[in-house]
Amino acid sequence: MEATGKAGFVLGNLAEVVERVLGFLPTKALLRAACVCRLWRECARRTLRARQRVAWVSALEAGPADSHALVRALARELEKVQVLPQTVLYIADAETFSGHEECHEQKKARKRNSKETAIALEKLLPKRCQVLGLVTPGVVVTPMGSSSNQPQEIEEGEAGFALLFPKIDGVKIHTFHFSKDSKNRVFDESKFAEAGLKNNPDLRVVLLFGYNSWKSGATRFLHQIVNPLNEKSIILAGGQVESFTSLTSENNNAQPGDACGVVGLAFSGPQIQSATILLDQDVADERTAEAAMQRLKAANIPEHNTIGFMFACVGRGYRHYKTKRNMEADAFRKFFPNVPLFGFFGHGEIGCDRIVTGNFVLRECNDIKDDLLHGYTTVMTLIHLGSTKANQV
Repeated sequence: MEATGKAGFVLGNLAEVVERVLGFLPTKALLRAACVCRLWRECARRTLRARQRVAWVSALEAGPADSHALVRALARELEKVQVLPQTVLYIADAETFSGHEECHEQKKARKRNSKETAIALEKLLPKRCQVLGLVTPGVVVTPMGSSSNQPQEIEEGEAGFALLFPKIDGVKIHTFHFSKDSKNRVFDESKFAEAGLKNNPDLRVVLLFGYNSWKSGATRFLHQIVNPLNEKSIILAGGQVESFTSLTSENNNAQPGDACGVVGLAFSGPQIQSATILLDQDVADERTAEAAMQRLKAANIPEHNTIGFMFACVGRGYRHYKTKRNMEADAFRKFFPNVPLFGFFGHGEIGCDRIVTGNFVLRECNDIKDDLLHGYTTVMTLIHLGSTKANQV
């Protein structure tokens, strides 16, 4: 009894010991522990604030047909992660995310199933979390467990991932959405400022994703969004996706519609560093793919607390590289052994060769204004979110 009493005194009064113990708990268990008493609540808050590394959940294997593999993986793994997500970007393959039901009204069935799957995903996440979800023809994903795991280019079959961004000191991440107005051919650029994409000196990176690109006027609308943002002070990267399935934030809860548009994530903060390179059609074998990665490596972006993105055309992959699979992801891993890589195969790419130097001044690799919209290419991007002492999950 005496030993029990001493242990109770320590856990009820010594914050350093309590924080040490709580530090081993995943986030959900930590939040439950925070309800024990005031001391534990304060210790839990400090523990959560220290967890500033991005986590992710990945799904690479098909399972029962009643739900998508990413929903099942997220339900299972959220019990284990050690971050409290503030922003989530998830990407899944378009075919299985939308279900397999046969129906005379095939498109209506697919839309209904996509919505149900998206709702199931969103219900697993914190209520105040902003979520951007996309479906694409193929997915690029790093398996869970370690940032050094071999990234996989999944061009066919069921796959997906969810990037979980916690609150990071000095970094602001927010979602945005611009939908084409059929009644107005001219885009109101004041909406950029409302979305934090103009008059924002700390804006460093914008990930843009066009949807319903087959619609009339979609390409023109995408130019209206991309061209005003094509500045040397901003990294732009992304591509054309099948659709967005989730877009939730404090000020925006949009639903996919029949119009074309652009959704995305904006990263602001003076500590952010980033770089992009464009792999054009001439990059067609292992040697040229590795040479392209050497250009990205030359940007000298810190690799600690950094995420890699790969946005590729559906025409690349093993078809482009003469049936050899995973060529570009393998080349990336060779030069960036500890940076996780995520992305998709889509219907068009957004980006150029552009890098951030050590003093956070962007420079372009040529003096000509870059064309940011491409086809049959791959855009590789690094985003460094600043240094952190938090342990990696």
